[in-house]
Amino acid sequence: MQSMIILSATIQWNKVGMVLGIIAGLAILFGILIIVVTKVCHIEEDEKVTAILSHLAGANCGGCGHSGCSGFAESLACGKACIGDCKVTSKEEKEIICKIAGIEMSDDEPTVAVVRCGGGVNAVDKFDYVGYEDCINQVVIMGGDKLCSTACLGGGTCVKVCPVGAIKIDGDGVAHVDKSICISCGACIGKCPKVVIDRIPAKAKVYVACNNHCKAKEVMSVCKVGCIGCGMCARSCPHGAITMVDNIPVFDYDKCTGCMTCVEKCPRNIIKVH
Repeated sequence: MQSMIILSATIQWNKVGMVLGIIAGLAILFGILIIVVTKVCHIEEDEKVTAILSHLAGANCGGCGHSGCSGFAESLACGKACIGDCKVTSKEEKEIICKIAGIEMSDDEPTVAVVRCGGGVNAVDKFDYVGYEDCINQVVIMGGDKLCSTACLGGGTCVKVCPVGAIKIDGDGVAHVDKSICISCGACIGKCPKVVIDRIPAKAKVYVACNNHCKAKEVMSVCKVGCIGCGMCARSCPHGAITMVDNIPVFDYDKCTGCMTCVEKCPRNIIKVH
């Protein structure tokens, strides 16, 4: 015959309740302390962020490298960003923001984006691409369908990310920026997988639509209109505004008067009127 031993214990509910009450009280106390400390420590910063945000353009383009204007405002408030990273906000508003954030104002010249490529249909194809019409998808396959490593793929990634609709793909297969609409936010620059979009001063009269630094023979083998680094533009410029750097003309826009001599002399028609 089996015997069963039953151990019983009397639960002292009054003590359990006391312990639970103490734990709950401590949790509430710590919660209140956290809220008070957070408010005391961050109220000034929160007010600063709100004030900065009220003076930003509000484009939320991401050109500054942040997810949006609120993220940029937070970085400015704690001194982790430069006001010059925003190309959209006006100079007057930037000056106010700098006073609020206690940072130095950078004297930035207005800029616009340009596509440093004139190839498109004139650039030699590496293969016939079939797939999503997007540069990021295209570049995954052997760097894109162009033999030129710096050619615009014409997939329209920049068109999709431009917050003001300043970019379009013309029949030549190259992206073009309308400078009258461009706010120079940099969203297109950050998304272009071929890194062919750049900023130039808004006052610029011309720009170089090529970014291939190879020598003439190699350039001609991959593109009908690519810069061959002949230096004709630099030699012809009456104001000494052009210098050849790694087989590509570089403009000193402070010297350039927009006389268009370089445009007329370029044998490849790669210097474009802006």
